[in-house]
Amino acid sequence: MTTMRPGTPAAEVSIDADGVRALLAEQHPDLAELPIRLAASGWDNLMFRLGDRLSVRLPRRAIAARLLETEQRWLPELAGRLPLPIPAPVRIGRANERFPWAWSVLPWLPGTPADLDPPSDDQGERWGEFLRALHVPAPAGAPRNPVRGGPLADRIDAFTARIEHLSGKTDLVDGVVHAIWDRALAAPIDGMPTWIHGDPHAQNVLVEAGAFSAVVDWGDMAAGDPATDLASVWMLLGSAEARQRALDAYGSCSAATLVRARGWAVLFGVTLLDIGLSDTPRFVAMGERTLRRVVEGP
Repeated sequence: MTTMRPGTPAAEVSIDADGVRALLAEQHPDLAELPIRLAASGWDNLMFRLGDRLSVRLPRRAIAARLLETEQRWLPELAGRLPLPIPAPVRIGRANERFPWAWSVLPWLPGTPADLDPPSDDQGERWGEFLRALHVPAPAGAPRNPVRGGPLADRIDAFTARIEHLSGKTDLVDGVVHAIWDRALAAPIDGMPTWIHGDPHAQNVLVEAGAFSAVVDWGDMAAGDPATDLASVWMLLGSAEARQRALDAYGSCSAATLVRARGWAVLFGVTLLDIGLSDTPRFVAMGERTLRRVVEGP
């Protein structure tokens, strides 16, 4: 049984391993006899392990169902040209009377979330190369994301509300952090939109034996400002040297883009810290690390 945390949104539809098996029996019967067990329950999706090599990802909420359809549409097009594995669907499940939304059968990607198993310092170059491969112009029909990939000015109200909520709870949101945020607000978006992951925090990046092994949870993927994803340099990499190697491997990057990326890192750090203090200690640690690193540099 999965115990829900106090701040976790309630599931709008519930399903267990037996229900997943029934869906498979109806739509993909050749997979229905494989062992099934719950692997993870997040805010938006459930993940079941299916045998040794597969998984089943199902939305918990209607808003997540739309994001999963984005993954189904676009991940197969990205998978072949990225230097790290991503969970492109191998089978598609359709809505029916048993379950109201589309769902996916995915490859099971090995590794541990990077917040629990941090990458080695030699992984900076590998991460920069991944972002460089991802950040190419997206096609005209690519989705847009209302909260990721746009101007940071659109996030002022949300940022201010989180800062107010954190008042008296942390000493990490200091004058230096506010100065980084203010400079980022003033930095223009000076390039064309590219593909972005949109939510590149450490729980969405897997590590195996110290090396990056996969990038998961692409529901927020969109065409947008690549600075959003560049914030991951501070969310993932522990040393200033590793972060600089990532930026060097990424290549051409305007001064304004780097300033915006540090602003996005501040926004992600504050958001993770605020959410985490409600009910998720892992988010607290992720937010604190991000804010410390963005102040440390580069």
